[in-house]
Amino acid sequence: MTEWFLVISGLMTGVLRVLICSFFIYRLLASKRPDKRSVFCGAAGSCVISAALFLFPLPDICRMGLEAFWIAVCAGKFQKTDIRMSLFVSIFYEIGFFFWQFLISAGLGIVFRSELYLERNCPQGQAGVWLLCLLLTVLAAYLVRRPDISRKDGFRLTSMIALAGFIAVITLSEQKILVISEDTLTMWTILSVVLMMSVLVFHINRQYEAEKEAARLRAEQAELLERDYTALSHAYGVNARLFHDFHNHIGVLRQMLSRQNYDGAAAYLDELHGPVREMADTVWTGDETVDYLINSKAAMAAAGQISMQVQVEFPRRTNIRSADLCAVIGNLLDNALEAAGRISEPEQRFIRLVIRRINQMLVIKVENSFAGRPKEEDGRLKTTKTEQGLHGWGLKSAQTAAEKYDGMVQTSYDGTVFLAAATLSYHAVSIK
Repeated sequence: MTEWFLVISGLMTGVLRVLICSFFIYRLLASKRPDKRSVFCGAAGSCVISAALFLFPLPDICRMGLEAFWIAVCAGKFQKTDIRMSLFVSIFYEIGFFFWQFLISAGLGIVFRSELYLERNCPQGQAGVWLLCLLLTVLAAYLVRRPDISRKDGFRLTSMIALAGFIAVITLSEQKILVISEDTLTMWTILSVVLMMSVLVFHINRQYEAEKEAARLRAEQAELLERDYTALSHAYGVNARLFHDFHNHIGVLRQMLSRQNYDGAAAYLDELHGPVREMADTVWTGDETVDYLINSKAAMAAAGQISMQVQVEFPRRTNIRSADLCAVIGNLLDNALEAAGRISEPEQRFIRLVIRRINQMLVIKVENSFAGRPKEEDGRLKTTKTEQGLHGWGLKSAQTAAEKYDGMVQTSYDGTVFLAAATLSYHAVSIK
């Protein structure tokens, strides 16, 4: 009876250990949430490992290595994570699990004055495992309820856990109730230091990756802004040349009209109106650059047979820089133009741009029609463009610009309508 209890307990705790680690990988590496296939494969692999180790007793390090490898394989296959980072997290998770299992079991042994809690092959020895699984489940539930926990808070939490383990193992070496060998205490003391170092290394790596992504975003944003400013400069240049030659055009039109060549005069006016038509003179925000950007996107929509509606209520003289506003509006409209342009029926193509101010908050909403389901990768929207390069960075660039003003960019879709909304905080500035 006891043997079957140990087998079932080992299987169940092994499954819990693997599934909780998969969830931690999802939170730590910002990967795809574990789905049914990931859960099933992780649980099945854990059962196979537990059964194999029951038939062929091997040291705990073999179990840690096999489970860490299997967790990393499942995370890479189903959660689309980097296999090396998944293996890093799973290895130190396994070390931390067995480390805290030892500490909890030793603590129970001290409280109840029994060394049986340190024996794995007895019912008392399973108490520490189940108590640790319960604590990890509570921690996972806490993280589920706190999806917005920052990287800094996460680092602080894991650092406190690692430091608490180091203090606990040092304190354990001073107690006199349980007989624990010096080699065992030395091993766990060293591993507690390794765990603290692993937390620091992981945090440094995450900071490095964040800095690299920020650098790529800045480069992409600079290129997008350069593109829009270049187009603006070109449009102004065309119109400058048009006005510079205005007296010549007047002379040509006067000569045509004097000869009653009305058809020729009308054709000549249409030709002159072409460059002006490319850049409408509608004033939306009062910022020439932003107004040109909206007008140019409206012209692109018209060329693509996309119905575009614009409603703007824009505050005057704010601290929001034109470059940042262009980064947000331009990227959202570019994505909308791409998605709406993929619809085969022109009458179903539409874009709605709404800019509103609510107290000291600027809200930018872009709705557009789209065909199919947006592609997602690691919980983020993925570009549908096939070319390589900077594609896929549009929303990230808009998010980076919005964050400068304590804002954010959120996306959602319902049926055939896609919505991207950006919020930016602002304050009024005076002109001296």
